[in-house]
Amino acid sequence: MRILVVNPNTTRSMTDKAAEAARTVAGHGTEIVTATARMGPASIEGHYDGALALPGLLLEIAAAQRVDAAVIACFDDTGLDAARSLAAFPVLGLCESALVTAGFLAQRFTVVTTLERSRVLLENLIRHYGFGGRARVRAADIPVLELEDPASGALGKLRWQIELALAEDSAEAIVLGCAGMADLAHALQLEYGVPVVDGVSAAVKQAEALVAQHLTTSKRGSYVTPLAKTYVGAMVEFSPNGM
Repeated sequence: MRILVVNPNTTRSMTDKAAEAARTVAGHGTEIVTATARMGPASIEGHYDGALALPGLLLEIAAAQRVDAAVIACFDDTGLDAARSLAAFPVLGLCESALVTAGFLAQRFTVVTTLERSRVLLENLIRHYGFGGRARVRAADIPVLELEDPASGALGKLRWQIELALAEDSAEAIVLGCAGMADLAHALQLEYGVPVVDGVSAAVKQAEALVAQHLTTSKRGSYVTPLAKTYVGAMVEFSPNGM
């Protein structure tokens, strides 16, 4: 099977990091292919960036050929509902996939994300996915692009929030709340002795399971294919009858 990992921001090195995490866990016979948004923000940090990342993301979903499933490599689950409406194959988000995986492993867990501006957004997602009573969110005060810089001190900030989560939240597992943290999960799990869930790995394995069961997104109700209609201005190429 072929699974597409789509980075909805425009930073190629973050796509490469997510792809490496995906290939590490992909089963025999699964090919990971990637796409990076060609328009939009360099990183997604909050509602504004997320809104402006949608067009670039949807163009990549619409252009995907010969793939069996897609993973949106942003922990905000940027554009997930819109992508599911557009695609004929299953589309998974990192946050939903990571929460479900953590829920198999622990009763209480903490999501450690990057900036404070993302914390409430993720708390809302957690409630939406039904984990409000089991999960907390901590922000490590790390701009996303600092995760690319070993000299930034980002790893130390991340460790500190994990230690607080274990001590103060009674967390039984940790969820890494950014695709840019995907390469850190295994080492942190060994260091702290609790499950550390990376959303990229979780989403890839769940995508494989859906494809193996010949399941795809329902096109009845919420995710029905968009109606053909006229879009104007800069949105012309996003018209449902033109994509």
